[in-house]
Amino acid sequence: MKLLSRQEEIVLLSIWRLGGEAYGVTIREYISKITGKYWSIGSIYVPLDRLIEKGYIDYYFKDITNRKGGRRKRYYNLSSPGMDALQEARELQNSLWQGFPDFAIKK
Repeated sequence: MKLLSRQEEIVLLSIWRLGGEAYGVTIREYISKITGKYWSIGSIYVPLDRLIEKGYIDYYFKDITNRKGGRRKRYYNLSSPGMDALQEARELQNSLWQGFPDFAIKK
């Protein structure tokens, strides 16, 4: 079993949640909103590159921007091995928490 880092897991889940709208900026905005923390663009693209190398995500290009010097956006989606990795991560978390009592987190 290859373990995902927490950052990789968050990025994979975000791509899955965003569906066909998952590109660098939307992934970053979603993660920042959910976590309530600032995520630099590098903190998104480093795990994206690792996940591509591992075969957990695929990418494609579309939507050339109308601005001068506009670039195509690189969109991401989960591959079958990526879904398997998320399932393994979830099973691991469930097994680690098994046997602990439920508790309410005080804020």
